[in-house]
Order: sequence, then structure tokens, then C-alpha cells
Amino acid sequence: MTIDQQSYDESQIQVLEGLEAVRKRPGMYIGTTSSRGLHHLVWEIVDNSIDEAMGGYCDKVTVTVEEDNSVTVEDNGRGIPIGMHEKMGRPAVEVIMTVLHAGGKFGGGGYKVSGGLHGVGASVVNALSTTLEVYVHLDGKVHYQRFARGIPQTELEEIDTTEKQGTMIRFSPDPEIFTETVEFEEEILTTRLRELAFLNKGLEITFEDKREEPKSSTYYYEGGISSFVEHLNRTKEPLHEPPIHIESEKEGLTVEVAMQYNDGFASNIYSFANNINTHEGGTHESGFKTALTRVINDYARKNGLFKENDPNLVGDDVREGLTAIISVKIEDPQFEGQTKTKLGNSEARTITDSVFSEALAKFMNENPTEARRIVDKGLMASRARDAAKKARELTRRKSALEVSSLPGKLADCSSKDASISELYIVEGDSAGGSAKQGRDRHFQAILPLRGKILNVEKSRLDKILSNNEVRSIITALGTGVGDDFDISKARYHRIIIMTDADVDGAHIRTLLLTFFYRYMRPLIEEGYIYIAQPPLYQIKQGKAVHYVYHENELEPKLAEMSSNPKPGIQRYKGLGEMNPSQLWETTMNPEVRAVLQVALEDAMVADEIFETLMGDKVEPRRDFIQENAHYVKNLDI
Repeated sequence: MTIDQQSYDESQIQVLEGLEAVRKRPGMYIGTTSSRGLHHLVWEIVDNSIDEAMGGYCDKVTVTVEEDNSVTVEDNGRGIPIGMHEKMGRPAVEVIMTVLHAGGKFGGGGYKVSGGLHGVGASVVNALSTTLEVYVHLDGKVHYQRFARGIPQTELEEIDTTEKQGTMIRFSPDPEIFTETVEFEEEILTTRLRELAFLNKGLEITFEDKREEPKSSTYYYEGGISSFVEHLNRTKEPLHEPPIHIESEKEGLTVEVAMQYNDGFASNIYSFANNINTHEGGTHESGFKTALTRVINDYARKNGLFKENDPNLVGDDVREGLTAIISVKIEDPQFEGQTKTKLGNSEARTITDSVFSEALAKFMNENPTEARRIVDKGLMASRARDAAKKARELTRRKSALEVSSLPGKLADCSSKDASISELYIVEGDSAGGSAKQGRDRHFQAILPLRGKILNVEKSRLDKILSNNEVRSIITALGTGVGDDFDISKARYHRIIIMTDADVDGAHIRTLLLTFFYRYMRPLIEEGYIYIAQPPLYQIKQGKAVHYVYHENELEPKLAEMSSNPKPGIQRYKGLGEMNPSQLWETTMNPEVRAVLQVALEDAMVADEIFETLMGDKVEPRRDFIQENAHYVKNLDI
């Protein structure tokens, strides 16, 4: 036997020149080439303008989606330098646009504080765009250069005179790279731009969308992050007004905190470092949380608000109903991981703790009424936490005493392999019966729900745990809930919500999603939650049967069918109208079914939506319905 050994020598070693590496492996630079990566291009250019604003050189930024879906970002900052770069022998603007790790953010004095730190932003956007144009307004002249897929197409040239100062960049994303989509989404862009305006008080950010129906929005907040907190709390009843605002600089690090308690039970704390949303928290967030717990306990002890034998409040108690923004500006941030989602600087913890604890203690001493409300809120949360702990222990004891620890109405699957097992949470006993008969018993489990579960947005965990339907879900999943949650104990890696295609079904689905989001969020983050897509119509023509899953597909389907014999149309009002075999072949068979995976793109937006739809305040919900009513073609009441 001979083995054909492929030779491996120096001829096979490739060197990627310039920006070739970016085009070859774009995911290394922007994370993904999906919609998220596409929008990342905008943030890379916008971040450069924001850095100018943080340095005090710019107070206006405009982002425009042009009619051809290209994006223009313009600021009134200092303008990218146009002089000849000594080392590279090319204009500085061209170097910035074509060389990785070239910029004013590496200690050269260009920026004291910066969000974009790797110096790859503009050059990466250039590499991944079919065309990119730069206009630099400087010293009364407009300087222009054009690039295609990272390669200069023109020399830097003077094309006009101007009274403006600043930089304008226009780019068109390359469809060869972004194969999934090159369409920018208005909501993603406006959410982040509004966030940046909140984080940089006094900065005016304008967004324009010139496609189909031209729109324009301007974001300007003199109140900065205090306005941000008020915006996030607009669906809640605040316990004190205005928000507590703290800002101080110590050892070169600027700490700014805005916080306000509301009558809700969820805690919404968002942290930022140099305008970057640190989703995973970090040292600045842990310093804030430590100080918050310590200061509230110290105040309560000193002012006799605790009984002698009362234990101290824990972090979860003092954070119930709290909305807070923590924003630090730091010269040399150390982010854990390429995604920049967790701040690692140890000094950020001690400085944030010190600055915040001193200011909060002063606020509480000067405002005893508000301080008392905050402590009382924590004490109520502490009592509810103890009650919830007893309820969980009772549930566990009951489970241990029963012959089977699983809920009686659960029809479990025979497989013990969680990675292939699925749990269908089904609305009603009728649909549950069809699902039990139609399923594949090896890997599909069925849990029918009787009626609607509790709205967890309006309840504490102790009350939630007294709800039979919620308890059945917790027990069936095996993960525990809240503080006890452990995703490694999940008995199913697919949890599929299967409800009727009507208003009640949509409400039940939203109640379940609210519960999973508030008390079992890792299930959503890890992609375990799905929504079944049952058909809306059955079309029968002779012996042939067709199913239609979306309202807008019915007419086209009928148009392509012959009129002889005349097709019979059945509108499914509920899952219970389907027999077991129909339910299997349309909604449960993995080979043909359509299920939607629930993903968490932006926790802040998700929080806002759940609070708007499921909270106590009616006005925000009414406004949401009015704003989105045009998306609804047929409302089934």
C-alpha cells in the first residue's frame, strides 16, 4: 500500500498583504458577517466621531442611510489629518483607511479617552465595502479620496472650498462579504444612536433614513444619563424624582452614575466604559453593586430601620426595582475578550466604589424620606426572598416524597439525552391530547397548560412560585429558578412554545417569554427557547392537502392552484382542531416543521418591551400599539 503524502514546503506559506486578511477572515475583525456584523460597520465609523465628541472637539454627528442603502457618517470635529505620514510616505487619511492598527489611539496624544481602541475600525470598514469615500473639511478646503474594497482609487485631492470643519465618510457594504443581508435596520441604528446621545450629554446626533419613506430623528439630552434612566423608567412608577445623579473624577478615571428606584421588581443595571456597553459587567459594575449594598445597610443600621436581630439586606434585595446606568471614562481600558463586553481594570472597582459610596451616603443623609423608601423597598424584597426560598424548599420536599418528581400532566419522552430532547409547552388539554398522540415519544415531551400563567412582570418570585402552571414548568425543566437556576440541569435543550394562532395564544406566548426572560434568562441566551409555527389554513383539493402558515401566502397559493375542483379552505382557530397526524406533519415533525428560535439581541431593548407590554402603566402600552398598529393586517379578536 502506498500513501500519497502531500508535500508541505515554503511554497505553501501565504502572506496576506494589507487588508486582504480582513476580506479573507472578516469574522476575526467584526465578529460575524450576519446582520450584526453589517451594523458593526456603522458603529466603527460612528465611534470615531464619538471619540472626537468625548475629547470636546465635536458636538454634532449625523448618520444617514442613503437611498441606495449606503451609509454616510458626518461630524463637525477636527477632521482626519491630511498631511503626509512621515513613516508611510502617504497622506495620513489614506494610512488610517488602508493600514490596520493605524490611528490616534495608541498613546500618540490624539485621544485621551477612546471607545475604538484597536485602531482597526476605519480600515476594516474600507476593506469590507464595495466603495468608501472620505471628505475632510479642513482649513476652508474639502479634501476627497475614494476607495474600492480597501484599495485607493484616487489620490487625496482638493475638490472644493468650505466653511465647515470635520469629516464625512460614505460607504457601501460589500454583498460578497455580507451574503445574508446588506439592508440596514432603522430600529437597530436608532436604538444605539439614542444610547450614545444619552451617554454624551450635549452631543446632538441626527439619524436620517432616505429609503422608501424618508424619516429623520434628532437625539440630544442635556440631562445625559439621568435622562437615560428616566427614559428606561417611563413605563414604571418611580419611588423618587429626579434620579440620583453622581459624577466625579479620581486618579484620571471619570465615574458617572444615575439611578432611580421604581415600583417594579426587576433590576435593570447597565454599565458602559468609554461608551461601550459592557454587557458582561466588569470591575466598574461590581464596585457599584458592592457600594450600593454596603451604604444602604449602613444607613439602615445607623438610623434604626432594622430590628436588632434583622440580618443585613443582600445585593438582590437592594437592587429590586432599581434602574441604573454606570458610565466610566478611562484612559487605558482593559476589556476581557475581543468583544469588549467586560471591563477588567482593577482600579475601576475601587474608584467606582469609593466615589459612588461617598456620594450615595451623602444623598441618603440629606434626603431621609427618599432614603426610607429605598430601605423599605429592600426590606420588602428581603421578606419576599425568604418566602420564595421556603416555597422552593417546599417544592423540592414535595418532589422528593412523590413517587415521580415530575408533574402529573407531563407526558415525558423516553430519551434521557437532554441534547436531543424537546419539551412542547402546549396551550390547553385538547391540543395537549393531540400533541401527546402525534409526537415522537422517543425525544418529544408534552406539557399542557391549563389557562394562562401568572404575569411575572407584576409579581415577586414568592407569589410566582405559588402558581401551579409555573411550578409545573419549573419542575419539568429541572433547572431550578431565579438564584437556584442551573442550565446544566436542563432536561431538554429545546423548549418549544406551541399556542393557538389567535390573540389568547399570543398572550400566553408573551407571558411564557416574560417568565423565561426574567427568571430563566440563560435558556434564551443559549438558544433553548423556540416558538412553534402551526399552519393558519388547510386547503383541500380532491385528495391533495396543502397547508398555509402565513396570511400573505394564502392568495398566492390559491392563484397557483386550478379552480377545478374548487379548493376547500379551513381556517384553524386553534391547535385542538387538528388531529394528531395533522399536528405531527405540520408543526412537530423536525423534518418539515418551522420553528422560530428566540434570540436576545439587546437586553436593554428586551427589558423595555417586556415592561411596556406586561407592566402596570397603560399609557406606554397604548403608545406602543398605536406606533406598531400598521404592521397588523388581520386582527383576530
